[in-house]
Amino acid sequence: MKFDASALQRKFIALRENKLFETFVIFVIIFSALLIGAKTYAIPSGTLAFLNILDWAVTLFFLVEILVRMVAEGSLRAFFRKGWNVFDFIIVVASLIPVEDSEAALLGRLLRVFRVLRLISIIPELRVLLNAFVHAIPRMGYVSLLMFVIFYIYAAMGSMFFHQINETLWSNITISMLTLFRVATFEDWTDVMYETMAVYPFSWAYYLSFIFIVAFIFLNMMIGIVLETLQREHDAYDKEQGEGVAVEVDSIEQRTREIDARVQRIETMVEALHRRGPSA
Repeated sequence: MKFDASALQRKFIALRENKLFETFVIFVIIFSALLIGAKTYAIPSGTLAFLNILDWAVTLFFLVEILVRMVAEGSLRAFFRKGWNVFDFIIVVASLIPVEDSEAALLGRLLRVFRVLRLISIIPELRVLLNAFVHAIPRMGYVSLLMFVIFYIYAAMGSMFFHQINETLWSNITISMLTLFRVATFEDWTDVMYETMAVYPFSWAYYLSFIFIVAFIFLNMMIGIVLETLQREHDAYDKEQGEGVAVEVDSIEQRTREIDARVQRIETMVEALHRRGPSA
């Protein structure tokens, strides 16, 4: 009997795109995370051995599943061209490290914890969220840099004025920045303020201005960056799927460009006819 590679690939493609199979993969990923969590408890040796067997079964399932996806892609080059496939491959291969008492045991157990991250590559909505987070980091970095400058200035002022009141909170600029972080997160910040107000009654202006700048302005700036980036990622995902408002807007823009091109051609033809009219 002749081996039909194309038929096998079509079967694996159908299996990969099957929603039931995808749901089962998600269930196995969650189950593997629960296995890791169960091993952190004090359990009998017999139960631990059974959990180890289940853990290896999950690892073998992931190995088979990644092989199915490789065959479905048609070639290794096409498979590794996608970043999420590379991520899944690294997680699966790393899970093959033995977890028995050896030098690599700790590394093997640690890498098994990261198998739950495969949910991101399986669920498209999680991929959109992660892509938005990654793309927002550079823009958030500039906001964080400016926020650090504000923290530094206020920490220097706090250390100058309040170090004699409470050495634990204001002894130097580093400790003062930690105190200001506590204030920015609203963790018992009023206790810190009332303590300094006992000596400097108008020190409330120091805290309120800091909270207004950091907690209100900078925090909302970061939220705005994340929301804008998330909207862009959703639009890009909708375009890939061929659905959503972004696709309709893109289609309207494309049709508008085609109409403009046709109008320009008609205007060019009319002008050419007008130029030839008198001579005719």
